[in-house]
Amino acid sequence: MMKKCAIFFTLVIFLLNLTGCESFARKFTRKSKKGTQVTEMVLVPQEYSGPQMSKEELYRQYYIYWKAWQDELINAFTYKSSVKKQVDCANQAIKNLTNILPLLNEDKQRKLSMYIDKIKGLRLQAQQDIYGRNTANNARDAEMLKNNIMRDFIYPKIKNYLR
Repeated sequence: MMKKCAIFFTLVIFLLNLTGCESFARKFTRKSKKGTQVTEMVLVPQEYSGPQMSKEELYRQYYIYWKAWQDELINAFTYKSSVKKQVDCANQAIKNLTNILPLLNEDKQRKLSMYIDKIKGLRLQAQQDIYGRNTANNARDAEMLKNNIMRDFIYPKIKNYLR
């Protein structure tokens, strides 16, 4: 009986080896790497300029951005936020006012440049005041600058001075 079982198991193993497992054989066969490489398609980069905005729309957009960042700067001084936050708000306000400059005529550019220099001075004061001793004065100065710029550069007053 033991002899018959051994012969039977040997025959089963022999038959399994003859038929094999296709997925098992496929797993260990070598595949060529050249067939699997995909050639990349290279496209010429194109720049999307977006919708063209009029000078009035650009002015209003930069003016609104400046106003929001100036308010954020005033809040940063009022609530004694970090120096990094104060400097970042001042930089953004300066950036948006600088974007307005080319839209104005020379007379208004000089006046706006004066205000930009004052905000740069305010930024320098914020950088030097690492302990936050002058934040109340800086908040007052930022509020005064905001009121002056809004008085002089609100769109209905400035629309005749756009290039």
